[in-house]
Amino acid sequence: MKIKDKLLVVKIIHSIIWVFYNMVIFYLLYAVIANKIDRWVWICVGLVLLEGLILVLFKMFCPLTVIARKYSDSTKDNFDIFLPNWLAKYNKLIYTSIFGGAIVILIYRLLTSD
Repeated sequence: MKIKDKLLVVKIIHSIIWVFYNMVIFYLLYAVIANKIDRWVWICVGLVLLEGLILVLFKMFCPLTVIARKYSDSTKDNFDIFLPNWLAKYNKLIYTSIFGGAIVILIYRLLTSD
């Protein structure tokens, strides 16, 4: 397989995982706003915390970024994923903020539930 093709495979996988985590985070946000706290909320929290742990272990880089770096010397933030460069650059900040907001709402719901 050519290097270009290997990078393409990593970009596709990385983008699919990114979409999955968007669904996880936005389901979590929807559920806490709608006060539908169920087992899926806790699964979502666990998945995001697992992702956070993986990022910490890889010094705040996605393991797929580390793999993609072998196939590219690009300095763009989106070299390893099919996202606009601005979104790839601020991805962690944006989604950590959304997750943090969802957790604040979740704590509020838990403290005020009957």
